[in-house]
Amino acid sequence: MSNANQRARHVAIIMDGNGRWAKKRHLPRVVGHQRGVEAVRSLVRSLKNSDLECLTLYAFSSENWKRPEDEVADLMNMLRKFIVSDLEEFVENGVKLAIIGDYQVLAPDIVDLLEDALARTVNGTRTVAVALNYGSQTEIVRAARLAIDHEGILTPETLEKHLYTHELPPLDLLIRTSGEVRLSNFLLWQAAYAEMLFLDVLWPDFTPEHLAEALDNFATRERRFGGR
Repeated sequence: MSNANQRARHVAIIMDGNGRWAKKRHLPRVVGHQRGVEAVRSLVRSLKNSDLECLTLYAFSSENWKRPEDEVADLMNMLRKFIVSDLEEFVENGVKLAIIGDYQVLAPDIVDLLEDALARTVNGTRTVAVALNYGSQTEIVRAARLAIDHEGILTPETLEKHLYTHELPPLDLLIRTSGEVRLSNFLLWQAAYAEMLFLDVLWPDFTPEHLAEALDNFATRERRFGGR
């Protein structure tokens, strides 16, 4: 159905390009990741001026454990710092944190920080969902097993009830930065009828203005959901 005024409720972003951003500037990769965190912070702050209900960010995939140990350690330390530094702002701005993925295998102190943040932001009116130790193929297999165990039947409806995203609005728009054109095992089920946008912008350079332009682009698209 075509609707020039259609509004995206749920946008997901594959935040790609931190390493290339740093390499272009002859800087350590960790600096690229740090600037990527700043881009996240700016985007989350901009939500208070948006009617977007949910923003899902691909922060750490289940495949990212294959990266060098020092890079993984840097990413985990930045996660710790971000939670500590930004939690009060989440609460003040009515942002509800959600986690998708098997985050409970992370370091115990990170799990404690995340669960405290989940509890303290539970009454937020807009959601920022962070994908941590997330892989969509594993999510689908997990959901299928749970559907059989709990529902006794496997259908698209019973499977969806057990996805990590079952409490989030349906995915409307999936954005990937850095010019790469692939989903990288992210929200494969949820993206079945989502619109997609691939941008030649490295993640540290992504701004709230880019998101606003993406939402404007989405509003003009004709969504058919398999129809004509």
